[in-house]
Amino acid sequence: MKVKKVTKAVFPVAGLGTRFLPATKSIPKEIMTLVDRPLIQYAIDEARAAGIKEFIFVTSRGKSALEDYFDHAPELESSLRKSGKDELLEILKETNMDSGAIAYIRQNRPMGLGHAVWCARRLIGNEPFAVLLPDDVIAAEKPCLQQMVEAYEQTGGNMVAAMEVAPEKAKSYGILDIGEDMGAIVKAKGMVEKPAPGTEPSNLAVIGRYILSPKVLTNLNKVKQGAGGEIQLTDAIAQEAEGEGIFGYRFRGQRYDCGSKAGFLQATVAFGLSRPDLRDEFSAYLHDMIALQKAAQ
Repeated sequence: MKVKKVTKAVFPVAGLGTRFLPATKSIPKEIMTLVDRPLIQYAIDEARAAGIKEFIFVTSRGKSALEDYFDHAPELESSLRKSGKDELLEILKETNMDSGAIAYIRQNRPMGLGHAVWCARRLIGNEPFAVLLPDDVIAAEKPCLQQMVEAYEQTGGNMVAAMEVAPEKAKSYGILDIGEDMGAIVKAKGMVEKPAPGTEPSNLAVIGRYILSPKVLTNLNKVKQGAGGEIQLTDAIAQEAEGEGIFGYRFRGQRYDCGSKAGFLQATVAFGLSRPDLRDEFSAYLHDMIALQKAAQ
């Protein structure tokens, strides 16, 4: 199947990050650091690996630090160069974005993920596009969005990253109504946003990676407020079940919900232990902490 290449990605980053107050009173949640990289850097790196060339951020007031993060820092670069810190200089260069590659759109009031994506419609135009939620950090040998792009080349339509969840957790997710299960890829008959307990059509939940047809933007023009009083992206995607199709992709990797404190801490431990420069010291510390806790009990 010949499909148009996905080169644009939307990053909805307008949220207030209230679950991380007081830190997020002055720091955008997306630049909180997981080991030594902001959450947004993990999302950008994943998008780049998937072939994304245009990066569209849907922001809000108080996000200037996020925008500044992607600017060049001539004084810092000069200092590192003079000090011979070439390794740090290379790391710093990874945070720079070329002029024209990144755009910022304001969402002036919180109306849900669907509305945030709709705000970027003029920059997306009539092209397929990706959506990445920086809160969802995915550790994978091959980046999740890259896996999805490769699968999308076979299916076209609309594709969402999916993972199995326990029944009691289904109420917190968009859930796929599965029509055909083909293993890594499932074809969906529809999607239900945050179903009431016991009504979920499957245990396959949608997480924060999407490849969407521009038809979804047209659908968002007509979508009314849904679950939680917000304009749900899920509702606009679900309309394509009988149109261009909806596919769920069971990605290979571990997802961490860094929008929650527990998930952020879990990711910190996992990513810290994965680093050769930190693993031995950090592992020994964790071992000692667990031993102390057991002794205290």
